[in-house]
Amino acid sequence: MSEVPNAPRHGPQYDDRHIHDRHIHDREPHVAPEGPLHLIARSAWQAVLLAGIAAFVLGVLVLVWPGASLLAAGVLFGLYLLFSGVLQLVAAFGTHVATSLRVMAFISGALSILLGLFCFRGPMQSTLLLALWIGIGWLFRGITQTLAAASDPTVPARGWQIFLGIVSFLAGIVLIVSPFTSVAVLTLVGGCWLIAVGVTEIITAFVIRGRAKHIPAVV
Repeated sequence: MSEVPNAPRHGPQYDDRHIHDRHIHDREPHVAPEGPLHLIARSAWQAVLLAGIAAFVLGVLVLVWPGASLLAAGVLFGLYLLFSGVLQLVAAFGTHVATSLRVMAFISGALSILLGLFCFRGPMQSTLLLALWIGIGWLFRGITQTLAAASDPTVPARGWQIFLGIVSFLAGIVLIVSPFTSVAVLTLVGGCWLIAVGVTEIITAFVIRGRAKHIPAVV
């Protein structure tokens, strides 16, 4: 009697092969999924490293090309004024508020758009307007911070608050009186500050990387 083709084979050879395959499957290493804490720690140092490199490169570019940096800052400032002015005009015509608030929003928006367009007349205009804007902001901030700290004895670090308020007030006056020279110096200081921040974040990234290695992969 001939053997039926493709019939299942039962015997010692078949059983040994089945047991051997099962042992191989049992010996395969089981890879545990990566835990959320380990994943965050592994990606955190990469994000800090990228931020540090970006700050360092930007600081170098500011120091190498301060004129171009001022021009770029002026253009961005002009775009900001245009965008904020449009938003204020939309708020003035599209919200149900009091008439006085709508008028103030309209005037503020129109003035922001005019100042933004003034920035695009040339690099000198944008630099001048940016310096005056920063100077006026520092001036009012210094006055507010000094008066708030001087009038409230319970303010934490009251002496430092008054000192910082006076420094901000004087820096605002310097920017208003001598805008071009002050902004040029401020650009150099900003470039050095960006380089310092970049180096600090790069070092911090490698410290985070070293500590992340001690976190279990399944945590």
